[in-house]
Amino acid sequence: MISPGVEVAARIEALRNEIRRHDHAYYVLDAPVVSDAEYDRLFAELQALEQTHPGLASPDSPTQRVGGAPIPALAPVRHGVPMLSIRTETDTTAGGVINFDTRVRNALELTANDPALVYQGELKFDGLAISLRYEHGVLVRAATRGDGDTGEDVTHNVRAIRQIPLLLEGAAPALIEVRGEIYMRRDDFERLNAQAGAAHDKVFVNPRNAAAGAIRQLDPRISARRPLSFFAYGVGEHDGFELPDSQSGLLDRLAGFGLPVCEHRVLAVGPEALIAFHDRIAGLRASLPYDIDGVVYKVNRIDLQRRLGFVTREPRWAVAHKYPAQEEITRLVDIDVQVGRTGALTPVARLEPVFVGGVTVTNATLHNQDEIARKDVRVGDWVIVRRAGDVIPEVVAPVLARREGDPPRFDLLARFPLCPVCGSHVAKGDDEAVARCTGGLFCPAQRKQALLHFAGRRAMDIEGLGDKVVDQLVDAGIVKSPVDLYRLGVLALANLERMGERSAHNLLAAIEKSRNTTLARVIFALGIRNVGEATARDLARHFGSLDALSAADCVSLQCVSDVGPVVARCIAEFFAEPHNCEVIAQLRACGVRWEEGPPGYAPQGRASGKTFVLTGALPTLSRDEAKALIEGEGGKVSGAVSKKTDFVVAGTDAGSKREKALSLGVRIITEQELLALMQTGALPASNQGDSQA
Repeated sequence: MISPGVEVAARIEALRNEIRRHDHAYYVLDAPVVSDAEYDRLFAELQALEQTHPGLASPDSPTQRVGGAPIPALAPVRHGVPMLSIRTETDTTAGGVINFDTRVRNALELTANDPALVYQGELKFDGLAISLRYEHGVLVRAATRGDGDTGEDVTHNVRAIRQIPLLLEGAAPALIEVRGEIYMRRDDFERLNAQAGAAHDKVFVNPRNAAAGAIRQLDPRISARRPLSFFAYGVGEHDGFELPDSQSGLLDRLAGFGLPVCEHRVLAVGPEALIAFHDRIAGLRASLPYDIDGVVYKVNRIDLQRRLGFVTREPRWAVAHKYPAQEEITRLVDIDVQVGRTGALTPVARLEPVFVGGVTVTNATLHNQDEIARKDVRVGDWVIVRRAGDVIPEVVAPVLARREGDPPRFDLLARFPLCPVCGSHVAKGDDEAVARCTGGLFCPAQRKQALLHFAGRRAMDIEGLGDKVVDQLVDAGIVKSPVDLYRLGVLALANLERMGERSAHNLLAAIEKSRNTTLARVIFALGIRNVGEATARDLARHFGSLDALSAADCVSLQCVSDVGPVVARCIAEFFAEPHNCEVIAQLRACGVRWEEGPPGYAPQGRASGKTFVLTGALPTLSRDEAKALIEGEGGKVSGAVSKKTDFVVAGTDAGSKREKALSLGVRIITEQELLALMQTGALPASNQGDSQA
């Protein structure tokens, strides 16, 4: 008979192997084989087993990627095999390839009659070099390049990179140090900066800086929040590992260990094939999901690499062949602004035309006022402009040595006190990086975003008014504010692309239905910055009417639960803008109605006074949608079942909450019965009086 301990250990190992396979499929092969929910279930089961049986813990477990307290400092690491740099070929034309091939052939004492050499062509990533030390297949240490001889121990941060296996696949050697590059994809970089901007945190200049900063964090939890990637391209110290006879074979072996290896590599016979590789990658460069600044050529045969050796700590058998510079210097003529979909005013540098990154650049982003102040960029300066791939050009820094006199500093609010698009006031909080137009319901620049938010399920709930319809309505000049939605006719809608008469009637019916709603939904639909659903409900309950809310000052607003100085200021600024108040007045004139009452008024919904618990997967509603539906009708959603619970809404795999409801006699209902209850205020007759579904 197998003991429980053996069974648990076997299950833990099986889960670890399965999760490793899924990680490799998702993060390395970009071909996931299970849903996120199934992956989360496996991961949660493994975590629970490891917590219950701490004696079975292992450093190579997928659960050990992130954790631990911040470290006091990065410890030095002496490289057993130095991490050397590669010589850069300064001639960015085809002549650079000929130069390299000539040097290699001369060093090998080859004549014109000897056959062409075979090279491996690879990409030169714009990231951070790293060495990963695996002992018996387990990742035990990660170190930066440093000065080539001594780097820094960054194991605590590297373990969080899911592309890097904690345990090598297959028959791993006793020791192998894998050399490669840590980088950040452009899309991940843009999301990171968007999140930082929304949170009023520092934004990063480029993906390389963001990646390097993440790797050198002392707190692994901070690093884990930055999305990093990895490519392997070589090895350092090793024991029990027989080097293949070629560079291409080495990359294949590394891929066989489960390490990510870049697909853009080629075996090239002679310099002409390398030139073709250089040109092909130049054409692909803008569409690559990550930054590169050139390509790398390596003699493919390892025995020839050994014969060629090194000179001044650089290998004779490899060279980096860069592309033309992506940074140039030009004069900053003026600073203008662009107003985004959310009302954010982004300063834009107007430049003397300069050819950089393959295109002529006349405009470049300056991000926000704080960035302008930090970089100390002034109109009239000579500035460094950077363009990487298809990334929007940006001003990196002024060339202070070429500054003439002491030009005034740029002040966005002084230059643009009113929105250049709609004339509404521009506001910026002391703790915010971004200045914004306050005319959210009126401003043409924000029109599409405002309409989509206004029509959302949790706002006015206008079904059928999605992105494509809004795009057409706004682009055609049919709708300029939410008010125009209530003036639409069948003919105007039916003439839109892919909008037949039936769809037009359905949309008009949804718009008509939205005329009667709740005060909380209207407040949320207005799109006041930092006012979410919960805050909108609290404001509706506290003030009772939109007039009372619009007349409240910042002090009165902060009497509402969870409304602090920032949110209060956003609300006050919104209602202080006459354009917004005019749109609200027009909505009323168009027959849009909502329940109102005296301060403290709480409209009775069909779920008022009832407490619900959601469990399991519902057939059509997400957890958030079901919660919004219940709360919109005055109900409360709790996370735990108790005697005070009125209903448990159970889906598939309901689990322990359903069992507890049965033991306490709490009524269990289905999603269909929940929808009926929200529509009529009562359960279907067949379920009246039942204690379970």
